[in-house]
Amino acid sequence: MLNCFRLSASFPSGPSSSSPGSAPTTVPVQMPKASRVQQALAGMTSVLSAIGLPVCLSRAPRPTGPPASRPASKSHSSVKRLRKMSVKEGAPKPEPEQVIRKYTEELKVAPEEDCIICMEKLAVASGYSDMTDSKALGPMVVGRLTKCSHAFHLLCLLAMYCNGNKDGSLQCPSCKTIYGEKTGTQPWGKMEVFRFQMSLPGHEDCGTILIVYNIPHGIQGPEHPSPGKPFTARGFPRQCYLPDSPQGRKVLELLKVAWKRRLIFTVGTSSTTGETDTVVWNEIHHKTEMDRNVTGHGYPDPNYLQNVLAELAAQGVTEDCLEQQ
Repeated sequence: MLNCFRLSASFPSGPSSSSPGSAPTTVPVQMPKASRVQQALAGMTSVLSAIGLPVCLSRAPRPTGPPASRPASKSHSSVKRLRKMSVKEGAPKPEPEQVIRKYTEELKVAPEEDCIICMEKLAVASGYSDMTDSKALGPMVVGRLTKCSHAFHLLCLLAMYCNGNKDGSLQCPSCKTIYGEKTGTQPWGKMEVFRFQMSLPGHEDCGTILIVYNIPHGIQGPEHPSPGKPFTARGFPRQCYLPDSPQGRKVLELLKVAWKRRLIFTVGTSSTTGETDTVVWNEIHHKTEMDRNVTGHGYPDPNYLQNVLAELAAQGVTEDCLEQQ
């Protein structure tokens, strides 16, 4: 009677508190408001008990252990391991100049406009001429991006690229068009998916998809704000909800792609607590409550699925990505 499954995905590779594919000891479930308590309890208990997971109706516990989840003496080796990670294991990262050349075409005559990166005229030298040591790109070289045709000093694009994740992709600073496959700086962790029959408000014709994200405390890598320093991961595991409808399942598949590309979370400063060096959401909104949509984190919300599809597309995650898998 129950239609349930679990997806277990770890990214990037690294130590974990449980072996890949093993079920977590406890999956905390957030309590909905009083009018739906009995219905939620019955539905969640039956599903999670069926797959051998006890139900915890309390606040999500913080990961145990010290902030780095590793002895302090291993911090250096942890940073070295993170430096060896690549978005696609075994794939060497291209040289920055090669990335710029790949997605631009050089202009013989500079347009009569400003470069929006350095705010200098395109007809004069790049404002980053004294900040880069590129031998392949000169300070006066101007080019335009091949898809959107926006023009920049190529040295300015190079400086922008080198200040980012350096993953082989490029995003136009003017219109946000993405070139290549954009990846993020999400720390390694686990994404699990469950299904159960209880419906969400506004989606009474279908069941519910439960996504459980779990990221432990760790050490920041070179792509993070403070390489080598610990980062915290508050409020994990985090539970999120989607309707088990055709559009909800499409959003789920795209979230799996975003997870693999390290786009759902990042390390930064919490907008709610002001804590620095902590894991925060990264511009792809999730519903963390089943109902009580007073704060915008629950249901009903008739525009949510369409909005999150737009947010995923802004990160370069579209239906085309599913066809390529």
